[in-house]
Amino acid sequence: MNQKSITSLKENTILQKKHHKRKIDIAIYLMTIPAVVLFAAFHTFPVLKGIYYSFTNWDGLSLDYKFVGLRNYLNLIGDKNVWNSYIFTFKFALVSTILVNIISLLLAMGLNTKIKFKNFFRAVYFLPNVLSILIVGFIFNYIFAYVIPALGTKLGIELLKSNILGNQKFAWIGVVIVAVWQASALNTILYLSGLQTVPEELYEAASLDGANKFQEFWNVTFPVIAPFFTINMVLAMKNFLMVFDHVMSLTSGGPGRATESISLLIYRSGFAGGEFAYQSANSVIYFMFIIIISVFQIKFLQKREMDM
Repeated sequence: MNQKSITSLKENTILQKKHHKRKIDIAIYLMTIPAVVLFAAFHTFPVLKGIYYSFTNWDGLSLDYKFVGLRNYLNLIGDKNVWNSYIFTFKFALVSTILVNIISLLLAMGLNTKIKFKNFFRAVYFLPNVLSILIVGFIFNYIFAYVIPALGTKLGIELLKSNILGNQKFAWIGVVIVAVWQASALNTILYLSGLQTVPEELYEAASLDGANKFQEFWNVTFPVIAPFFTINMVLAMKNFLMVFDHVMSLTSGGPGRATESISLLIYRSGFAGGEFAYQSANSVIYFMFIIIISVFQIKFLQKREMDM
């Protein structure tokens, strides 16, 4: 076989490989089409329709509606119920995010030590994440309404004698307790995964340098698990800002409107209150707030990771 034949054979082989790769690429793209179509049909299209309706006065039922421009958005500024829902939601999300990350990190550090039945405790701590939010809400509703007041009466503790969910001033604390209890499950597992990536040699070096437990955590453990901290903070804040099920099952937004979250307000007023277009505008603002806060968190926390 001469040199020309060898060169021709190599070129044919290269062309065949490129053709085969092109076929694989086309097949991959074709496989993604069903997912893209479903995502567009059930997510992208409804979002775009919601933005479109936010500039109208549609009530969600009638066939007739007209464009009103930015009127819905301007009316949101002076709506007391909207302001109350935003204040409650941001207060709830901020407190819950801080608490769930502190508790989850402490639990994860405890589970990461050499204790007996460690795998059993991991399963127990993860159990709340498996339970339905509505079921958890109904159970805690019973506990707050009957068990704790009965216990408070028996022990003579005045603070525990009444149902906290019926107190307009403190009902939000009851929602925080339940939400943090359930959310801590997943966050604990994530932190535990992060703690297992910390090399043991770093702890030995810190111990030789005479570092105490706090210095060991702040200078060794936390810098390594900083990416996990970023993930947990962003996910927790996003999920708590979107709170709906916990409020619905515990207080239904009450007493009065003391625990009415933004999601609950949009659902009630938009679908049952004939304010579909108005609450669509509220949804757009709500979505923008979540995006802005999430982006700010990511940028701030990732910058902190680099500085550590």
